[in-house]
Amino acid sequence: MKAVVWQGVNRMGVETVPDPQILQPTDAIVRVTKTAICGSDLHLMDGYVPSMVHGDIVGHEFMGEVVEVGPEVRKVKVGDRVIVPFPIACGKCWFCQKGLTSLCDNSNPNPGLAEKFWGYSPAGLYGYSHITGGYAGGQAQFARTVYADANLYKVPDGLTDEQVLFLTDIFPTGFMGAEHCDIQGGDVVAVFGAGPVGLFGIASAFLLGAERVIAIDRFPERLEMARSYGAETINYEEENVFELLKEMTGGRGPDSVMDAVGLEAQAHGLLGVADAVKQTTRVLESDRPHALRAAIMACRKGGTVSVPGVYGGLADKIPLGAFMNKGLTMKTGQTHVHRYLDRLTGYIQRGEIDPTRIITHRLTLDEAPHAYHIFKHKHDGCIKCVLDPWADPKDHEPTPAPQAQG
Repeated sequence: MKAVVWQGVNRMGVETVPDPQILQPTDAIVRVTKTAICGSDLHLMDGYVPSMVHGDIVGHEFMGEVVEVGPEVRKVKVGDRVIVPFPIACGKCWFCQKGLTSLCDNSNPNPGLAEKFWGYSPAGLYGYSHITGGYAGGQAQFARTVYADANLYKVPDGLTDEQVLFLTDIFPTGFMGAEHCDIQGGDVVAVFGAGPVGLFGIASAFLLGAERVIAIDRFPERLEMARSYGAETINYEEENVFELLKEMTGGRGPDSVMDAVGLEAQAHGLLGVADAVKQTTRVLESDRPHALRAAIMACRKGGTVSVPGVYGGLADKIPLGAFMNKGLTMKTGQTHVHRYLDRLTGYIQRGEIDPTRIITHRLTLDEAPHAYHIFKHKHDGCIKCVLDPWADPKDHEPTPAPQAQG
């Protein structure tokens, strides 16, 4: 089969690899019909997530049709259309029983590696390095899925692939980010980052009762899309974000602030340069936390900072004094996708949200290197790329992406 693989820092390629096989009696094989590139995939591409190996199949946003099941699979069957949540849940451990499925105790076969970095191991994740299990991802024509009965979510009749694809990650991630804001009627929510997760965070904040949402970004197409969701916007290259947020909230500050950017935030000035240099070493600092710093400083006293943006290691110059003295609450974590699926599917079925609005590019699997390039560099107005693993490249000529050397 064809699959997108990590070939080294800034090198993503499409290779022919062996088809996946049933390895455990609770496995299922899915023929992938749609897959997508996530912002956190760029952290893999850029080499900021440790333990990637040449040839690793990437991708954690994917769905398709079940084509084979192990002998102990009971709830799904061959022919079912399913989405595949990116965190893997066993369904039986203490954390899964509590609905904290991204913290599953049993799905990461490499817990010792994760524990060295984070103290305890989270769940295994598809296509996201060996520190989270080394599972092959879904930017491929087929994928092996594990604990199939606990993980595969059957797609209701009448919904298209593109309507449900983002239930695998970014829609629940944006929703959990908004839920973590503990929104009360009349609240003002600020969202740093108007990429896919930020846009779903904006939409979710309104669904949960926010009166106003203010989006902070620098790319015109993202700010325009944020406005189409009802958000007010700030271009951080043109405005003093902290001062403008104070002004827009009568001097009090937003009730909650969401960091939907994560470890590769952009910043101006000496601190931004220092972050970039230290992160390049992969030792002095692994994460660029500018959005997190800004979120802590901007949030009103007694407010909540929600962090759906991905962080992987160490970050410098976090304003803990502001965090403590302002009495802030912070909520974060990989998304417990499974707990939100029924609720978010209902929003889609009732027409209260259209997830397909954020799709700007539909490409073949062969075009994945090009898709990664335009997504990373925000070229061609790219906000979200969806890949079709079965589209005929003869009908859609792939465009090779420039590849960095080294």
